[in-house]
Amino acid sequence: MNIVVDLNRCQAYAQCAFLAPEVFELHGEEALLYVPAVPEDQQERVHRAAVACPVQAILVGGAAGADVR
Repeated sequence: MNIVVDLNRCQAYAQCAFLAPEVFELHGEEALLYVPAVPEDQQERVHRAAVACPVQAILVGGAAGADVR
């Protein structure tokens, strides 16, 4: 599964980093780093992070322009 984060939309609330710390990391106060190719064992956490994002900046699977697996 692939993801894309709209960094223009992201407001660094860091909900994703709390829910899926192996995929998302807040670097400094505002820069979000993430792994675009989500490991299989992290997919459920990433789905939860996408739903929890207050500004809906995380696009998952087909919405990210990638195959849903």
